[in-house]
Amino acid sequence: MKNTKILAEEITSQGFKERLEEIYVDAGVIAYQTERYQKAIEKFEELYGEQEAELYSAPGRSEVGGNHTDHQHGEVLAASINLDAIAVVCKTEENVIKLLSDGYPMITVDLKDLGMRRGEMGTSAGLIRGMVYGLKKNGHTVGGFSAYVTSDVLNGAGMSSSAAFEVLVGTIFSGLYNDMKISPVEIAQVAQFAENVYFGKPCGLMDQMACSVGGLIHIDFADPENPVVEKVNVDFSSYHHSLCITDTKGSHADLTDDYALIPQEMKKVAQFFEKEFLREVDPEEFYKKISNIREACGDRPVLRALHFFEEDKRVEREVSALNAGDFQGFLDTVKESGNSSFKYLQNIYTNKDVQNQSVSMGLAVSDSILPGHGVSRVHGGGFAGTIQAFVADDFVETYRQMLDGVYGEGCCHVLKVRPFGGIRV
Repeated sequence: MKNTKILAEEITSQGFKERLEEIYVDAGVIAYQTERYQKAIEKFEELYGEQEAELYSAPGRSEVGGNHTDHQHGEVLAASINLDAIAVVCKTEENVIKLLSDGYPMITVDLKDLGMRRGEMGTSAGLIRGMVYGLKKNGHTVGGFSAYVTSDVLNGAGMSSSAAFEVLVGTIFSGLYNDMKISPVEIAQVAQFAENVYFGKPCGLMDQMACSVGGLIHIDFADPENPVVEKVNVDFSSYHHSLCITDTKGSHADLTDDYALIPQEMKKVAQFFEKEFLREVDPEEFYKKISNIREACGDRPVLRALHFFEEDKRVEREVSALNAGDFQGFLDTVKESGNSSFKYLQNIYTNKDVQNQSVSMGLAVSDSILPGHGVSRVHGGGFAGTIQAFVADDFVETYRQMLDGVYGEGCCHVLKVRPFGGIRV
């Protein structure tokens, strides 16, 4: 803990600049980040006064491979990115959390009542209450704090702004009350619980895990209580490529059913084999019985299951290619993943509104200009939100200008893989 005035002074120092460079990787964003932290401390002081405080950060994430596999206990390749949610926090004696996120009203959560509230479904208050309940249930110390939070993780754009917020809250509790000893994996698991139960969204564990653990990671969810996490030590810049994420400006309104139907239909196929998740089904048996599954479940569940089985293999091929230094093999597999999502998973646009196909448009424009310069695919849950591209560095500016021309200036973000998950800054 340091006085907020001292924190503000240290932010402008050379030592803090080095810390920001470690976290955000890109020297070009340090001036922006320095100003951002200074303003966050100023806002905290406006809300709560000058006092002892700490700084915390949790990143957004980019799914690199494994589109809609985590909820079926599959494999994913994911990375934390250098967009994040940050918090200025002080510990309080009250058994109450007060948290104000930039642009939103103050949230107050009384820790004497941690039961799930239907009126908080879909709200940040619900996520906070769920995080506190889950951490306390697991035996960790919880208590009151006051915080100001600001985030540059694009809300509703497939970078997991909600997971970043959940991990930020979990990391705050780890730091304030548990000596930073709660593992990133456990924070991610509690965050998934909070989002599933208290927020009401049936997400898998990938988003929270990537935000919490940090770096480029290969995760096997065969046993979600004990996921196998493997760091993949690859610097995309060493292959002269950049990770580009474009916000296609599609609305996520009324898409909950579209998202929910993907795990429901995949589980329908699993239940044909008297299993709960597709990971428990033998792929050879699946292919042998496609005719029977079609009759029992319908065609789209079969296509989505087919995507799952092949996507799991693609994740392993991507990891193997990166570990072997075969970057072109990695790019080819990323493109295969995107094609499978479009044709078989079918999460590029909603059939309820076929005239609005923002993701399809971004992929079509990318396909027209990227051959020889990179590859693109849908990013995250799909239907709306973002597309991902790995673009040769000498073509990045051309690509950025083209995509900004379609969706508006600033829609295409050139990002770095951040080496840290949730941290005390």
